[in-house]
Amino acid sequence: MARPDPLTPPDNPHSAEEFGPWHQHSVLVVDDEDGMRSFLARALKNRFGLVETAASAEEAAELVRRYHFDLIVLDIALPGRSGVDWLEELRDQGFGGEVVLITAFASIESAIDALRAGASDFILKPFRLDQILNAIKRSLERARLARENFILRREVEEMAGVEGIVGTSPAVKELCAMITRLAPLPTTVLIQGESGTGKEVAARALHRLSPRSQRPFVPVNCSAISPDIIESELFGHVKGAFTGATQTHEGMFVYAQGGTLFLDEISELPFALQAKLLRVIEERRIRPVGSEREVPVDARIIAATNRDLIPEVAAGRFRSDLFYRLDVVTLTIPPLRERTEDIPALAAHFLRQMSAQLGVGSIPMGPEVLDRLKAYRWPGNARELRNLVERSLILGQFPLQSIGAAEEQVPPSAPAAVDLSLDEVEKRHILAVLEASGGNKAEASRRLGVSRKTLDRKCAEWGV
Repeated sequence: MARPDPLTPPDNPHSAEEFGPWHQHSVLVVDDEDGMRSFLARALKNRFGLVETAASAEEAAELVRRYHFDLIVLDIALPGRSGVDWLEELRDQGFGGEVVLITAFASIESAIDALRAGASDFILKPFRLDQILNAIKRSLERARLARENFILRREVEEMAGVEGIVGTSPAVKELCAMITRLAPLPTTVLIQGESGTGKEVAARALHRLSPRSQRPFVPVNCSAISPDIIESELFGHVKGAFTGATQTHEGMFVYAQGGTLFLDEISELPFALQAKLLRVIEERRIRPVGSEREVPVDARIIAATNRDLIPEVAAGRFRSDLFYRLDVVTLTIPPLRERTEDIPALAAHFLRQMSAQLGVGSIPMGPEVLDRLKAYRWPGNARELRNLVERSLILGQFPLQSIGAAEEQVPPSAPAAVDLSLDEVEKRHILAVLEASGGNKAEASRRLGVSRKTLDRKCAEWGV
């Protein structure tokens, strides 16, 4: 009678399917025993996309320089130097993957040393196949959960609060039809629209309807991150890459692995970084700051802007090659003033949403309120309407006198004199809105429909 294959014991026959997305991961096995390397290589090769083996720390170091590994199975007792010593060196160099240590000589001290060195699990030889597979799965699952928790915290902090696209106007119907058509495709999408129109809502809809919906949606506001650190935020960095880099950071492209990376306010991306983003889009690989090794990434990119990028390209502020690479398909989100028939449904949606979040009862929205809402031009678009609804719920009624009052307080721009440049007209208008806002830049940027960073830059140029 034939003996069962020891690589697939009947009590726990892990299949490639059971590992779910792990077949996209890469594993390095480091052990000086030929039999152990062969055993693990055979067990893992049909479960992971890349499996490499090494007999020493020196061989393993060379492989780490050549490839990106998500996990290393590492023997502690290696010729020349211990696996723990090499692991500590790896961590110092910025390796951020998972490490499962294996050893035939276990003690409390060695286990503590392993965990301190950065091991994610510790297995004693001899072990069964299901034990090492479970250790690998636990380590990769722990890493996945850590990434997802990070993304969830960002979403809680950054979500605009709108759950979906609301409205029945022809413009909204056309937008929804385009989203439905584009969602299943891997195509890069550029979303254009004024501030507050719901560009992130459209991006989330594209993600939810896509095959990537079970993977992360990672929003990044390019205007809200300092130019000094945005490269690190996007691509990650290794430990010691710069002052303050006390540990390895994977970056948003890695957090979006298998999912969608949403680059909001793409026009604010520093010019020097635009070339690096173009290279990532074309080659699907990133190089963390301070690292000599590239990391493969698989994330759909959706970009958004409240500016017309063509004048930005003409002015030399935005790279033409990146623009054409992003502008495969463009979605234009109409401003609220151009779809006033959607205002009642959108206001009712915000009422239901915000009353549940605030834990207060809803308030009536009679004909007088609706007439006033539809007559207002909403320079802050849906975001401004949402803020009004929230304020009204707190007050217990719609403050009719305040709807549109802020707009009426802003003095209309004087006709441009023939001897004034366009820049001077822009300056006078912005300063007028800033003055009408009582010097509140957040309020002024909302009324103007520009980002706070843009307003700050303009004011700095004018010495305001």
